[in-house]
Amino acid sequence: MAVKTAIPQLTWTQVRPAPVVLVTGPETLLAERAIRSLRDTLKAADPSLEVNDLDAGDYAPGELLTLASPSLFGEPRLIRVQGVEKLTEAFLAETLDYLRAPDPDTVLVLRHGGGVRGKKLLDAIRSGAGGGIEIVCAELKRDSDKHDFARDEFRRAGKRITPGALRKVVSAFADDLAELASACQQLISDSSSEIDEQVVDRYYGGRVEVNAFAVADAAIAGRYGEALITLRHALASGADPVPMVAAFASKIRTMAKLKGARGADGQLAGTFGLSPWQVRRAREDLQGWEEAGLAAAIRALAAADHEVKGAGRDPVFALERLVRVVAAKGRTAART
Repeated sequence: MAVKTAIPQLTWTQVRPAPVVLVTGPETLLAERAIRSLRDTLKAADPSLEVNDLDAGDYAPGELLTLASPSLFGEPRLIRVQGVEKLTEAFLAETLDYLRAPDPDTVLVLRHGGGVRGKKLLDAIRSGAGGGIEIVCAELKRDSDKHDFARDEFRRAGKRITPGALRKVVSAFADDLAELASACQQLISDSSSEIDEQVVDRYYGGRVEVNAFAVADAAIAGRYGEALITLRHALASGADPVPMVAAFASKIRTMAKLKGARGADGQLAGTFGLSPWQVRRAREDLQGWEEAGLAAAIRALAAADHEVKGAGRDPVFALERLVRVVAAKGRTAART
């Protein structure tokens, strides 16, 4: 449910100075970036910026008032407060009092990671007390959100990356946003030209997820021999069968959603909660697939998922059978 607020709610890339900057949400990386960006902006505007840090969960009465008191020389100040979700009663009382008349030379940043503690303070800020803004750092859960995040990393750096290379990077580090950001930055700093799939493979070819999607891509395209060789190489390198099946599931389920769907990529993306690039890729993957074959592949996928999670004796055999069915576009299984 959306939070009712009288103040601007912005993304981390839109952070700007305000008397009070409330940074909320569980995505630590985005919160840290927002706060660092704000500091850099203030420092660029006035190199004499004074920066202080407080912990709301370990707060000594009077600290905020002392740090926010008018300076003799009028230097601007940035006060960064961590752990507002663990705030003490003293911090709550003094910050609520401060909101009535914020110091004009001070930017107060309040980092709240989530939970109900501190709600009274958040409600006061969101109602407009203190003239603040809120930077919302929600968790990036959907693949499309992570894809957009990675894409923007390269755009901001002025680097070109091919769609296939971008998809590989996101697939490789989808479980950890900090790792995804680090991988993007490494590619940005080390690559002088366009980043393609070969560059990504050279850096991150050992990642289980990259190998998993390489197997799925080859099988879906009907390249059985390549898919089987890639599968065996991945398993020999220590890949876990469970995420291997998950890679197939991610692609085949998206294909199933779009089978028979009509409309522009952007329109279908909005309908199915996907990104336009995912729609385009799924449409490419669907070439040569019939509904009966797709249904057979989904049944093979369900069986493989069941077996690699403990129901079968030989998870490798289950994976090889899945590859065989998918590479045949489900036709063999559909006839049996």
